[in-house]
Amino acid sequence: MYQQFKQAPLDGAISRAKDHLLSLQQGDGHWVFELEADCTIPSEYILMMHYMADIDESLQAKIANYLRRWQSQDGSYPLFQGGAGDISCTIKAYYALKMAGDSIDAPHMQKAREWILAQGGAAKANVFTRIMLAMFEQIPWRGVPFIPVEIMLLPKWFPFHLDKVSYWSRTVMVPLFILCSYKVKARNPHQVHVRELFVTPPELEKNYFSHVTTPLGKAILGLERFGRLLEPLIPGFVRKKATEKARDWFLERLNGYDGLGAIFPAMVNAYEAMDYLGFPKDDERVRVAREAIDRLLVIDGDSAYCQPCVSPIWDTGLAALALQEVDRYEQDDTTREQLKHALRWLASKQLSDEPGDWQVKRPNLPGGGWAFQYGNSWYPDVDDSAVVAHALYQAQDSEFDENVQRAGVWIGGMQSSNGGYGAFDVDNTHYYLNYIPFADHGALLDPPTADVSGRCLMFLGKLSEKQPEYRPLMERCIAYLRKEQEADGSWFGRWGTNYIYGTWSVLLGYETAGVPKDDPSVRRAVAWLKSKQRADGGWGEDNYTYHDTRPELRGEFHTSTAFQTGLALMALLAAGEAESPEVEAGVEFLLKNQQADGFWKDECFTAPGFPKVFYLKYHGYDKFFPLWALARYRNERYAFAA
Repeated sequence: MYQQFKQAPLDGAISRAKDHLLSLQQGDGHWVFELEADCTIPSEYILMMHYMADIDESLQAKIANYLRRWQSQDGSYPLFQGGAGDISCTIKAYYALKMAGDSIDAPHMQKAREWILAQGGAAKANVFTRIMLAMFEQIPWRGVPFIPVEIMLLPKWFPFHLDKVSYWSRTVMVPLFILCSYKVKARNPHQVHVRELFVTPPELEKNYFSHVTTPLGKAILGLERFGRLLEPLIPGFVRKKATEKARDWFLERLNGYDGLGAIFPAMVNAYEAMDYLGFPKDDERVRVAREAIDRLLVIDGDSAYCQPCVSPIWDTGLAALALQEVDRYEQDDTTREQLKHALRWLASKQLSDEPGDWQVKRPNLPGGGWAFQYGNSWYPDVDDSAVVAHALYQAQDSEFDENVQRAGVWIGGMQSSNGGYGAFDVDNTHYYLNYIPFADHGALLDPPTADVSGRCLMFLGKLSEKQPEYRPLMERCIAYLRKEQEADGSWFGRWGTNYIYGTWSVLLGYETAGVPKDDPSVRRAVAWLKSKQRADGGWGEDNYTYHDTRPELRGEFHTSTAFQTGLALMALLAAGEAESPEVEAGVEFLLKNQQADGFWKDECFTAPGFPKVFYLKYHGYDKFFPLWALARYRNERYAFAA
């Protein structure tokens, strides 16, 4: 009787969350939630309109409303809600608002300008912001790194080559090579300037690269300056050949209405590069490239912003896993029908042997992954592929057997030499490249990470139950994860905030791989998670942990969040802690904080795009992670405890 009494509110909470989630399913079976970044992306949308002299005044006004709303009290713009001000983001927001017609004497503009000047002025901006300023003729081109288009002609053995950097770097850089080599000029029809943001007049500034402080970085900067001196000696035919190669490279990967790389910065660079190269506005490739950008807009009344990309495969895969956990207990026909619809949609999106940059390292590996976005065939995502393949495997439906087998072969073949997994490439570990002047964002590479490896292990563990040929891959991945565990028991979260996310990923992988629950690695992780539980029973972690790496800050935040509480609960449940008081308290936190509509509301950014530089808010995380956790708890305590 006591168990039934306790289970009633749990059943109600799960039912409300499940029903609301199912109601948001698209007609073809998928889910997609907003993916919000900081104010950099919407600012860049306004800047793009002025670069092209193609200004939608109504849309610009709505984006300006969005930007004003996110300004901090000190006048700055942060990279995530509640974060410290970021000079580059603040410069772009200020410039965009000035272009939108805001007076520099308006209080919010004065505060932003005073804050920027207090940080050293616009000369202290990051590389991408300085490139934008050079294109708008606000700084001289010597203030940006020398990235000549002739890079396209470098041999593979050269220290720098496109194949040595991450997919997002490739797609952003190739059209940028053209823009920078030809020192393009924005149309800027209203001739809006931001000279007031410089402490020293930009033409007199000599310290654009003051951030380069390491011996290796200074040596590379010296070589870069030497190369700039030699640029006038580059034969015209060589530049022409390199330009054509860069053009052909990005044209081949334009990716239709999903855009180059399916990410906003690359899409804008390609759009502007085509404009410089003389493509007419009515060229189908130009028209589609612009529409791909505009499809990222989210317009809500008098406010609008631009997403960095969209996440339908990721959202649908995670929603499916949450609903599969619910269905283990309920076995409801309606839920199963909608789940089948979602899984069929996912199966239809599996990539096969389409061309992809990953084939440079794995030329003989058959395709079988999934992208992150609706379409991105050149760049399947190992992380998404593991999540989707795991959901298809759990369906135990012969309809998806071929999808699962293709995914297993592809994911297995994408394992790096150290046993771990990167997000898009194999052994993308040329770490010295993070010291080149262009790489001040520190995200030029795509090395293996614990969180992606944990999810690959989750899938490989299932496959190896019936297919022993996957066991060596699984064991190598476990060995990698053991080495990656932090001294305090946690794991770093490259793609989600932060150590709570990383620890969740690994412990779920450990569970399906059969790592014993009394394994010392598991027990250290459990002890760490329990030590980070907040007084209200929940968990929370700040994106600041990417900036200040002191161990004592890991798993700490000023508030508990629903999505991180869900992650922590699932991690503890995977480690056999279903009856622990910490799990009970975490469940109570979720039950108390559920809203009337069945969902939860987290007012924080949930993941890094690039740690320290770019952050994201997945609007689906506070919807499916708490539901998944509560359903897993119910299954452990009430449905399958015996």
